[in-house]
Amino acid sequence: MATVLVPRETLPGETRVAASPDTVKRFVKAGLTVQVERGAGASARVSDSAFEAAGATLVEPDRSAWGAADLVVKVSPPTLEEAASLRDGGRVLSIVIPAYQKPLIEYFRDHNLSCYAMDLIPRISRAQSMDVLSSQATVAGYKAVLLAATSLEKLCPLLMTAAGTVPPAKAVIFGAGVAGLQAIATAKRLGCKVEATDIRLAAKEQIESLGASFIDVPGMEDMEDEHGYAKEVTPEFLEKQRIEVAKRVAEADIVITTALVPGRPAPKLVSAAMVESMPDGSVIVDLAAESGGNCELTEPGEVVEKHGVTIIGTKNLPATMPVHASELYAKNVFNLVKLMIDEGDLKDNLEDEVLDGCLLTHAGEVKHERGKALFQTEGAHS
Repeated sequence: MATVLVPRETLPGETRVAASPDTVKRFVKAGLTVQVERGAGASARVSDSAFEAAGATLVEPDRSAWGAADLVVKVSPPTLEEAASLRDGGRVLSIVIPAYQKPLIEYFRDHNLSCYAMDLIPRISRAQSMDVLSSQATVAGYKAVLLAATSLEKLCPLLMTAAGTVPPAKAVIFGAGVAGLQAIATAKRLGCKVEATDIRLAAKEQIESLGASFIDVPGMEDMEDEHGYAKEVTPEFLEKQRIEVAKRVAEADIVITTALVPGRPAPKLVSAAMVESMPDGSVIVDLAAESGGNCELTEPGEVVEKHGVTIIGTKNLPATMPVHASELYAKNVFNLVKLMIDEGDLKDNLEDEVLDGCLLTHAGEVKHERGKALFQTEGAHS
């Protein structure tokens, strides 16, 4: 009977947990043993007793259980010290973001560890229930608008009162992926007038279906790759986009930026000049802060005021809403792991396109292209 370990998260500010009482029950029903480190769910409001009642065995958070586990499931990637607690040939599953984890990937490779990266799950229909980028972006897009609204010194909706009419706040959303669409929907619910832009033509219909206006860019073409991700665009197109969008930003009360290119720094979409053009008291929430930010003046991890505009660069927004973020993430994890379950055991089924597609390291090799790119000059190992 294989053992799944759910440890406490040690990254500062990480409040989520990789399992829920519901997914623990499902793991146990599938024939697996589940161990949960004491306090693993505390920040997500899941008690030890709730995990225990679901069928988990509680263990001390001293990493002694790591070496015996067949699979360790986490939210944030393990530290090098935590990885050293895994046995050779062990498995770990977490969000990784390979571009920022070269030493860790190198350790996985050299110690024969299998790493399943939740952020590398193929964006295909069959894998939608495992798509952590979508589930966590939903939370981030929602919270971004709430942060903007609470920092804005205005009301968001149109109000017609005996004392006069209050016009609706104007919101501009950069990017109409999951986070952007959730931000659009939330801003609309608050009563904002919303405009949005995206480099993917398919987003136009989605934006308009939510009641927002799509910002057209001259010469626009579809910039979505075969996996559903946004491609890296040319500097020429970004300049055209900046010119067109700058007109709207200059009148915006709220700007939400969500543009990310996997494996690369976030594109700079909001220049210092655009920030300076905004009305005093406006707010920018930069959801790409952890990748350098879409706004030129964003300070990752900080809330700053520049040219009278509040710029929110808070990292890891899903961790600010850990209850539902954890529940969604835990379901993503279970839906992926169940592809490995074979009569109470866990098997690395490389013939499964989803498992193979998110397998970063395995059997002493870096398997995924985003991991290989980090070691191209090393030849023998890549």
